[in-house]
Amino acid sequence: MVNVAVNIEYWPFDRPMPRGVLPPPHGRPSDPPDVPNFAWVEYGLRCGMPRLFSMLAARGLRASALMNAQVADVYPGLADAVLRADWELVGHGWFQQSLKQVDDEEAEIVRSLRRLEALSGKPVRAWLGPGIGETPETPDLLRKHGIEFLHDWLVDDLPCWMRTRHGPMLAMPYTFELNDVPIYAVQHNSTDEIFRRVEATLAVFEREGRDQPRVLTLALHPHLIGVPHVAHHFGRVLDLLLGRDDVVFMTSSEIGDWFVEADGTHGAAVAAFADGAPG
Repeated sequence: MVNVAVNIEYWPFDRPMPRGVLPPPHGRPSDPPDVPNFAWVEYGLRCGMPRLFSMLAARGLRASALMNAQVADVYPGLADAVLRADWELVGHGWFQQSLKQVDDEEAEIVRSLRRLEALSGKPVRAWLGPGIGETPETPDLLRKHGIEFLHDWLVDDLPCWMRTRHGPMLAMPYTFELNDVPIYAVQHNSTDEIFRRVEATLAVFEREGRDQPRVLTLALHPHLIGVPHVAHHFGRVLDLLLGRDDVVFMTSSEIGDWFVEADGTHGAAVAAFADGAPG
């Protein structure tokens, strides 16, 4: 099961950038405005996103849109394009700021979910925290407000049950290894690295998949995967996956629903500990 997980983020111009393509000038932290790093991400929304829409649509594929809710207000044309493409909206905070840094975490979660639900007319069922940031209360608050599938806890190649005070929730696969941020922005690998990693991952999953299904997540950011020289190899990745008879493309909630049905327990093993008792 392949989940094309596209992070669609708003990085406000008047705030420090969450990540940089260039180091601070003269080695000193840059106060806003941080023009080069803002422009880096803005290019991804202006040029990378149309490129991704085109590449996926040409192959008849949908993605999971891990989207800051404020994108709907700041980039309404982009939000409309996500809806037209029939991508699943996955909660990803209000803008690109960790939940550790907000004044009222529950209010931030609620307004993020409500804005995405108003945009699509559908409940939001899955979540990835901005920067994968959590407080000790985050899973409880997310489950309280209807989230069933949480990508923050990338501990397995399949969903697994986790307990919250409001009932079981699925910890969903995500990835650091097939994630364009570590690959290109942190490790500075060659342009074709994502193709080589997917090819090698498939060699292992092909063996393991004879006994147990596997989820292969592609964690993408348009300012990285959407630049032309990397997008070329991402197209090769999609064609490699489409050329196999043991691959199906699914969004976050589709994978979660598959697991719930296949597992059949509805998290009974962790439900007994929903009150916070150890176990």
